[in-house]
Amino acid sequence: MLRGFAAAFALLLLAQATYSDAQRIFAKSLEADHLQVELLADTTAVNLAGQDFQLGLHFHLEPGWHIYWVNAGDSGQSPSVQWSLPAWMPADSIGPMQFPVPQRLPLGPLMDFGYEGDVLFPFAAHFHPTGAAGSAVAGSTLPITASLHWLVCSRVCIPGKGTIALTLPMRATSGQPNAQTAPLFQHALATLPKPLPRGASITAAQSARQLILTAHLGHRVASAEFYPFDQNLIVNAAPQKVEPLPDGFRIFLQKDSSGVPMQSPLHGLIVLPDGTGYEFTAPIGAVAPAHSAAKAKRGILRVALLAFLGGILLNLMPCVFPVLFIKGLALVQSATEERKRLRARGLMYTLGILVSFWSIVAALLLLRAGGSHIGWGFQFQSPSFVSCIALLLFFLGLSLAGQFEIGLSLTSAGGALAQKSGYAGSFFTGVLATVVATPCTAPLMGVAIGYALAQPAVVTFIIFTALALGLALPYVLLTLQPAWTRILPRPGPWMEILKQATAIPIFGTVIWLVWVFAQAAGGNAVIFLLMGFLLAAIAGWALGRWPARTASTIVAILLFIAALWLPIAAARRFRAAPSATNARVAGSLPWEPYNAQMLAEDRAQGKAVFVDFTAAWCLSCQVNERVVLDRADVQTAFRKSGVILMRADWTRHDDAITEALAQLGRSGVPAYALYDGEQAPRLLPEVLTPSIVIDALRSVDVHAKK
Repeated sequence: MLRGFAAAFALLLLAQATYSDAQRIFAKSLEADHLQVELLADTTAVNLAGQDFQLGLHFHLEPGWHIYWVNAGDSGQSPSVQWSLPAWMPADSIGPMQFPVPQRLPLGPLMDFGYEGDVLFPFAAHFHPTGAAGSAVAGSTLPITASLHWLVCSRVCIPGKGTIALTLPMRATSGQPNAQTAPLFQHALATLPKPLPRGASITAAQSARQLILTAHLGHRVASAEFYPFDQNLIVNAAPQKVEPLPDGFRIFLQKDSSGVPMQSPLHGLIVLPDGTGYEFTAPIGAVAPAHSAAKAKRGILRVALLAFLGGILLNLMPCVFPVLFIKGLALVQSATEERKRLRARGLMYTLGILVSFWSIVAALLLLRAGGSHIGWGFQFQSPSFVSCIALLLFFLGLSLAGQFEIGLSLTSAGGALAQKSGYAGSFFTGVLATVVATPCTAPLMGVAIGYALAQPAVVTFIIFTALALGLALPYVLLTLQPAWTRILPRPGPWMEILKQATAIPIFGTVIWLVWVFAQAAGGNAVIFLLMGFLLAAIAGWALGRWPARTASTIVAILLFIAALWLPIAAARRFRAAPSATNARVAGSLPWEPYNAQMLAEDRAQGKAVFVDFTAAWCLSCQVNERVVLDRADVQTAFRKSGVILMRADWTRHDDAITEALAQLGRSGVPAYALYDGEQAPRLLPEVLTPSIVIDALRSVDVHAKK
């Protein structure tokens, strides 16, 4: 019985320690487990006419215990405060908490950033003599109350909270400096991070696994430490190798193991041996220093290989499906030709894809140089571009259906003109394959494209070239190995039937593009696109009724130009209502529109958020949403996990969504990110399955239970 009583008493003490955050109010200080907190001011009173002064939260920590910096490192949470002021004192009278230079605090295999011993967090304050305060008289008081939250840790961590108050007299003259607290404030303000001195600079470069900072401070520095303001950038516990330079130093840091390229700018803190800290923001260069060039090259080759494999898989995406019919028709025709012509067709098809990809890259780089935020498939955000592609595919479908011939006939034969038309057909088939592929992001492509758009122009061209070659590879292999075409049936009447059947998926794609156009330009503009289809059909009829005649060709060209002009003018005249993609409700679960501020607030509160980066013109997105995200079992998993659902609709250009994708190392949709509180976001694959989503949501449940 005595042992049981002792055990119960020990449990009671443990519970009291665990819940030591009971709210208490003291005059100037608060005592809790393993620490004491004081609310201090550097003045004895405030002036009724207005006065700038300093407030401070002074933490006294027991030996072996610590609290945290603004970035806690591998674990922990920085202290926070909420102020209660008189109603007549504006809420912005007290500035944000300022964090002195921290220290590295190893904890087993982890590394925390924080403070041991005593630390004072200063706050810039200003008394505004307005309203009721302006009529105050000498002898009145200014009550200030602070509600605190903290986490104090050693081998275990104990959360705490409490409330402390301070009352300052108000006088007709400025208050005198507080002799007792002035030295504490002087030391705290001296240890705050400083901006870089004039003439100094810090540059950043990243290789596949390293972040390399080079500091030019005007004098040699033998050692230094780096602290990132953002989490999940580096391996915090890894050694930081410092290389002294004649006018500064270079520091080598191990990047976080997520493999996502860092996005500019880098916000960090450099601490020198004398304790001086310099806060800086620097763009992250894509090229590492010369001695890491070999590693950088290997990293580029790996990403290029991912892009190449992604290009091969892109042939299987629904965006490219209609073009596969055109490839099949070309192969049937090529099966009867000489090997030389067959290979020439394959090379022309590849050239069409390469030229198209290079054009896209050039446009992306030009827009990036102009400060625009862009990404893969950006051209489909333009209603004018969508209408032009829809009309071109509609016109092509009319030709394949037999209304007229535009040089893609299966029965073309002999002669220089026919050969030229055939090669041109192969080239523009490659162009068409690229155009219809851009709304899709195949597996492996997301990381490759995100990496490419963050690199110099040469690297960007290399990776996009690898992607283009992967897209062209399946067809080129068949043209380089004519023997493989023997599996195709012999030419016959069935070929004309197959050609006409090819128009079916083409017209299906046109229907989808009309829907995309409606999302971007609005329902009123759709009627003008349909009128454009009518003019295109009349143009095709003229070409079929009077083939190879100059007059009919001119009439057809004029009609087609008018067909293109109508929806473009309508898109500029009308504007779509807010996209329905965000407002769409999957099952009974509402999807909130993406909001970066709301996302940050939810994460700060420890909530999990699932963000669907999507667009109306992205076929892969629509398939994932309807086949996976709308399934009953996935909806049930969403509901049980309690995650907040956000839909980032990229149908029309949105800088905030583009920036969010860039932070994830992506530059196109689909993308799916699960933000589990303040942990690093988890990226899901571009092609979803129910099990992938449900397993990810289970991890949220496990984290919540812990």
